[in-house]
Amino acid sequence: MESVDVRWRKSSYTTSNGGDCVEVARLAEGIGIRDSKNRERGHLTMPFSQFTALLAHLKQQPPTA
Repeated sequence: MESVDVRWRKSSYTTSNGGDCVEVARLAEGIGIRDSKNRERGHLTMPFSQFTALLAHLKQQPPTA
């Protein structure tokens, strides 16, 4: 169960695509990730180490059009 102190935030790239994006939040058990258009559908939780690895992998990918 989530604490009321959870603060979800959107990517700084959100304004470039009409405001639809993923949101992330620091949770006790790791990082929460959810769809900003469908917040009521829940979220995915990743341990901190996996989220860090995911970000490192994404930063190595070439930009898409």
